[in-house]
Amino acid sequence: MRKSFYLPLSILSIALILCCSVVGLAQNRERFVISAKAGGINAITGSAAVASRGDSGWQQLMITDDLNSGDRVRTAYDGRVEILLNPGSYLRLGGNSEVELLDNSLANLEVRLLRGTAIVEATGADGLELNIGISTPHTRLAIVRQGLYRLNVVPEDATELIVRKGRVILSDSHTKVKGGNKVVFSATNVSVAKLNKEEKKIQDDVEVWSKERGKTLAKANSRITDRMLSSALTSYNSFNYPFSNRGLGVWFFNSRLGCYTFLPFFYGWGSPYGSSYSTSIYYPPAYTGSTYNPPAGGSNGNGQPYPGGGGGTSGGGRPAAPNPPSSGGYGNGGSGGFGREPRMINPETGNPAPRKNLEKMPGQP
Repeated sequence: MRKSFYLPLSILSIALILCCSVVGLAQNRERFVISAKAGGINAITGSAAVASRGDSGWQQLMITDDLNSGDRVRTAYDGRVEILLNPGSYLRLGGNSEVELLDNSLANLEVRLLRGTAIVEATGADGLELNIGISTPHTRLAIVRQGLYRLNVVPEDATELIVRKGRVILSDSHTKVKGGNKVVFSATNVSVAKLNKEEKKIQDDVEVWSKERGKTLAKANSRITDRMLSSALTSYNSFNYPFSNRGLGVWFFNSRLGCYTFLPFFYGWGSPYGSSYSTSIYYPPAYTGSTYNPPAGGSNGNGQPYPGGGGGTSGGGRPAAPNPPSSGGYGNGGSGGFGREPRMINPETGNPAPRKNLEKMPGQP
């Protein structure tokens, strides 16, 4: 005989409220399909917790959380967390690690790795000046170029910075460190060396996970349909978002994959892992001096035909792009990009061939 179990009405009510709350949070994230904020939690695996600014208590980290300035995140041994930085850049936290979001504004974005391991994937066009501040108990630096960066922090010992691709500026000495180099900071010393063959090949679980996330996010961008984009643009005034060196795209929530991906304003961007962000707000340029209009019968970066063939949003077409900034370039020198001429590429780092491994800022001895 089958037994019956009955739950008190109060317990059922609480469960219903909790379920509705979770659904509400997810729907709220989908409601704001386009965002330019830093601090969004974009992926969690394993165990992770969050502590709000000024609060010593830790709560379970949720995929729908958005960090504010002063919030901290920590992971257990099996934990992995992906945090949105400026649009196009991600911080991925490894196990047994802790990070604090010191400032979540795009103009002064800064995170502090207190312990453990973090990888930063920074997307950008060739020559674009980024400004992602990173600090640890031993140093402070700024990521200024697209690339891949890894930090390992042992609080009472040292900080290790590995620049696989890209460029950073060390705040204390204003020294530039380019791709293919490793810097070790201790309480009394700073040492710089080129990565050897073994170090270039090292790929632990965190690096493998980071690379897979990079592929997933590029795929999420490629699967943004014109219908999804048109629907999002009708409810978001994205064209008031500043066209600055850190304002060349937005975060777009792809509900089918359940994550935010980078949506650039212009065509020709890619992940430093090698994948392309093929979908953009504006069409690949047919530059007329003030607007960019798609050629008749052409297709967008997704391989889909241009809807409407015009510059306005009416008729299904996307808006005509405004004038690009006078400095810098949006393109990467490849097909579909514009601005800068192609440059020689270092096959080991994937970056434009450097003149030196280390450079001083102008005016420095």
